Amino acid sequence: MAKHTGNRLRIIGGQWRSRLLPFPDVEGLRPTTDRVRETVFNWLQPYLPGAQVLDLFAGSGALGFEALSREAGEVNFVERSQKAAKQLQENATTLGTTNSRVHMGDALQILTTFSTPFDIIFLDPPFGKGLLPDCLALIDQQQLIKAGGWVYIESEQELGELNIPKHWRLHREKKAGQVKLRLFEAMKYE
Repeated sequence: MAKHTGNRLRIIGGQWRSRLLPFPDVEGLRPTTDRVRETVFNWLQPYLPGAQVLDLFAGSGALGFEALSREAGEVNFVERSQKAAKQLQENATTLGTTNSRVHMGDALQILTTFSTPFDIIFLDPPFGKGLLPDCLALIDQQQLIKAGGWVYIESEQELGELNIPKHWRLHREKKAGQVKLRLFEAMKYE
């Protein structure tokens, strides 16, 4: 069992509501706040049951575990930090879930290994690293989001315009403190 670091996130809804999960001290790891998760999961609730989900830059797993708690079919967590990936696996074991996979490594490299599109993709990369443009391009090129699927992007407010794939439609957008939340619906690939 991992040594307790004092860092905990709370699942806010679904079957594991109020469960606390530990996460390690890792530079740049900042779990999505309860308030932001409540907003995002209110937006996504109708689409979660049975959904195939990708939690890229998983970190603490706040978004992916919340999705699993709310009946997602499967969540693929992708995390670069060995320490964080190990804790994601331990938390999945603690929760008794068998419908999650933890992939440790570089997000962009791992994106190229997926061949089946997802229903929901969470993109919450470390701020200030310029990772979103390449992620968006790869998701589009690899056709990793199903038509009618959802892409959630969490970024710093000051981030400039992104080159959003032309077949994605902005569905919802909100600012919360220093964070910008955007939810896109993927339309058919041309």
